[in-house]
Amino acid sequence: METKIKSFLETLDRSPRTVFAYRNALKRFVEVAGKDAELNLATYTKFLAAIKSKSPATKRVYSTAVRKLYAFHKAGNSDELKEATQHYTRNQGKRIVNFDREAVEKIIGYCSALDRVPWSSPRERLEALRDRAFVLTLADTGLRISEACALKRGEIDWRELRSIIIGKGDKQAIVYYSNRCIEALKDYLHERAGVEPNSRIPLNSQPVFARHDIRASRKIRPITAGGMWKAIKTRIEEAGVERNAIRIHDLRHYFVTMTYLAKGDLKMSQVLARHESIATTNRYAHFDSEIAKAYDEIFNKGPK
Repeated sequence: METKIKSFLETLDRSPRTVFAYRNALKRFVEVAGKDAELNLATYTKFLAAIKSKSPATKRVYSTAVRKLYAFHKAGNSDELKEATQHYTRNQGKRIVNFDREAVEKIIGYCSALDRVPWSSPRERLEALRDRAFVLTLADTGLRISEACALKRGEIDWRELRSIIIGKGDKQAIVYYSNRCIEALKDYLHERAGVEPNSRIPLNSQPVFARHDIRASRKIRPITAGGMWKAIKTRIEEAGVERNAIRIHDLRHYFVTMTYLAKGDLKMSQVLARHESIATTNRYAHFDSEIAKAYDEIFNKGPK
């Protein structure tokens, strides 16, 4: 099975992000079906049943990856595979997003004050400023954790307080930053400049969020989404909030909720959150000045 998957992935002409997603899907397929399983309808049906509780988007990616694997090796009947897919992944209706807003606001408040804590070492202070900037960035921009970890310093327009990023689905979009978010990022990067060695990496190409653990030595290494979430979970505990009370995507849910509650404009919230219905930046370019003004009112000119 592993050999078949490897040969399939090696010839896959898709973006690195898609290849990564397919690799994860096929890893799960092997876990469910077994390393020596045959590529037939029974194996595929068993896999679909195992991922039935996943989100519609995840089921779509997983089933597509496995069906393409079958097609590559000319295994199974395509009509039967399609019918099984429709049965197990049919739309169950939109789910209402549920998250603990009070817990999210508590961790935001706690992290906002990390710059005022007397840390025992420069490294601890640097990590605290990074985590503060990261939480405020997620809460005030709606960025996904993977998008925030992939940010480069040169991608932030510090004057216009925004970035043009390539987000989910390789789509280009504008992301806006609040005043408090920008100040937190500047505090973190200023502190980092005092401890980082001279790097051969051009400043604009350096990651916004970096590792500062002992294993990272003194090199500038980008932090992974997993590493960043591990750090944030530590802050959640420090804030006196149960770890399970907050999921990393809840900060994005919080962003969407706050924009909608403040303006009551669902279209504007969709634009700011870059949901699937917004295909490219050009599609909502005529909203640009209105959106920027609304964002500024929500995050920078709210009640004192």
